[in-house]
Amino acid sequence: MQLHIQWSRGDGRVGVGWVKWKLPLLKSCSMRKRVSDFRYALMNTESWYHYDLSRHAAEALLMSNGVDGSFLLRNSNKGPECFALSVRAKDSVKHFHVQRQNGRYSFGFNEFSCLQDFTSHLANQPLLGSETGSLIVLRFPYPRRVEEPSIYESVCVHTAIQTGRSESDLVPSAPSLGTKEGYLVKQGGIIKNWKQRWFTLNRNELKYFKDKMFPQPIRTLDLTACSAVQFDYSQERVNCFCLVFPERTFYLCAKSGVEADEWIKILRWKLSQIRKGR
Repeated sequence: MQLHIQWSRGDGRVGVGWVKWKLPLLKSCSMRKRVSDFRYALMNTESWYHYDLSRHAAEALLMSNGVDGSFLLRNSNKGPECFALSVRAKDSVKHFHVQRQNGRYSFGFNEFSCLQDFTSHLANQPLLGSETGSLIVLRFPYPRRVEEPSIYESVCVHTAIQTGRSESDLVPSAPSLGTKEGYLVKQGGIIKNWKQRWFTLNRNELKYFKDKMFPQPIRTLDLTACSAVQFDYSQERVNCFCLVFPERTFYLCAKSGVEADEWIKILRWKLSQIRKGR
């Protein structure tokens, strides 16, 4: 659809032109109203309906803040009366198709006569089977509005980079540069289970503690003996990386890909400074 418009240019002259306006592909005004009405009803009754949230944003939300069994409903790009149910399943997010037709809701092999029946079914924590054969229980609706945390991260790395310089130009004399701390999940050395530990990086030492509140570290890793830091895809976990030492390779997992990338970058920078003799 094109609209012919006029506008004031601010200098006494008037601009004239055509603009393109893309409307949803709905068959009639009455159909658009029906779609608007039931989505409005969902917005008012279900806090876990996220309307136009994209697939990528849903995955980011559920992986960053959700837990196993967290779920949300969003609009699907397959049509005006289609939805997607996004569910956190351990270390991934699965998406399931939901369709509304003639006022009825189809979900898997089930059909529901009204919106209330459909939402009541989800509230009963149903068991879903994905194409990969894994079973998922819907446990925790993920709300549109999430309370802001009362505890904030403290700034551990903060330095100015002059225009035209890159990360590799940073010098080790920057006052707080090269320190980092946070929780990572670490694989055990003898028993190959995974436990969350608090890590601190300062100078050439990477220490890990049982928890943030413990004053004494479980172990201190001397980075001068570390030969490599890299992403790792050998473990059945996401966001993993490893530190290679002569006597052992340490496998660590971050909460997100961005966080893993931050750890890898700063650790690699540390190794590069060690090799330069700084």
